[in-house]
Amino acid sequence: MSISTLRPALITAVLPDSIAAEVGFEAGDRLVAINGQRPRDLIDYRFLCADEVLELEVLDASGKTHHVEIEKDYDEDLGLEFESALFDNLIQCNNHCPFCFIDQQPPGKRDTLYLKDDDYRLSFLYGSYLTLTNLTQREWERIEQMHLSPLFVSVHATEPEVRMRLLKNPRAGQLLEQLAWFQERNLQIHAQVVLCPGINDGEHLTHTLLDLAHFHQGDIPAVASVAIVPVGLTRFRPSDDELTPVTSDKAREVIAQVQELQAKFRQQLGSTFAWLADEWFLIAGQELPPEFHYEDYPQIGNGVGSIRQFLKAFQKAAKKLPKKLPAPRRYTWVVGNAVEQAFQPIVKRLNQVAGLQVQMVAIASQYWGQEISVTGLITGQDILQALQGQDLGDVVLIPSVMLKHDDPRFLDDMTVEELSSHLKAKILSVGDVEELVEIFRVKN
Repeated sequence: MSISTLRPALITAVLPDSIAAEVGFEAGDRLVAINGQRPRDLIDYRFLCADEVLELEVLDASGKTHHVEIEKDYDEDLGLEFESALFDNLIQCNNHCPFCFIDQQPPGKRDTLYLKDDDYRLSFLYGSYLTLTNLTQREWERIEQMHLSPLFVSVHATEPEVRMRLLKNPRAGQLLEQLAWFQERNLQIHAQVVLCPGINDGEHLTHTLLDLAHFHQGDIPAVASVAIVPVGLTRFRPSDDELTPVTSDKAREVIAQVQELQAKFRQQLGSTFAWLADEWFLIAGQELPPEFHYEDYPQIGNGVGSIRQFLKAFQKAAKKLPKKLPAPRRYTWVVGNAVEQAFQPIVKRLNQVAGLQVQMVAIASQYWGQEISVTGLITGQDILQALQGQDLGDVVLIPSVMLKHDDPRFLDDMTVEELSSHLKAKILSVGDVEELVEIFRVKN
């Protein structure tokens, strides 16, 4: 990426009482350069802004150029927020994984749903997964020079022929050499295996986990952890994708296989090292592992231990629940049916508050054509189909994980406002457990 193709970074917010606010930055300004260097992304921005003396080149909303000098403490934040973490182009994926969610969506939705991200910078900043197949030599050198660690890598299989079959890319077979590269430089990754029955399961899964375990050694293990996730399929997927869904029998088989390996890893490595996503236990109809099993939750972003963590957080937050509401209130709480049984204790505890009635509606996604659905994949159409014509009480609660992070819009492009209008009901999106409990403590 040449400097001439870099876009000045659009500032979308200036934090109150920050250095940037004192200097006079405004939303709509664009940052061009810091001490003569044009940042490619948020990583460059943070690195360049660590200095105590900064000279910033800025374009205001009218296009006029300003040069601003700032003196500050080392590593003190300026207080700027940007439209995007990337000030140049997104590194997109050139693999053709049959299980890719991007290819399992219907056409005609918003453009951002079809972007295939394989960008190491988003992996470093936000924990998104990349394959390592799209990196140029320049990007490998930057990872080393800036010590961008840990990264999050979609491994799927370590046997070259199996990984190439899954990613449909001949460069996918270089994974073990790439892991050795990380090991030699004291850089880390967290690995992900999306398990596809009949392709990378059975002996291939065992082979993969044992290979990855070889890189879990020393003070800074190159492979810090592994998550095994069941393949998710939708009714929009290509008909020739070779994929079969994970059945309850398959889930029980995989759980038994991985648990045997986990016992060996704990003995040999001092860590469970490879974890099963919560979905495996939900599909199998088995109890989730106890809280201590997840250690420090290194794979929480893959849904490994997220239910246990949510239940623990609720137990703590529930201490703030009132004994009685000033006036009766009824809520409808919508979740994916994958967590229906796991969340029953939460509903039971909420309904112990006098005057409070919470009805949990656990639904599968008809939109995606799934029998068991995680909450994040429930769409507006799914909710409308499940709730239309019902007495929903005073408020419908939806987890914010169903929505685009900066836009009240479901994956099917329906907005919360549209759903509210169709249902003729008030809808509130809820983030974490603290937000959930707080709703029942205040009048809304």
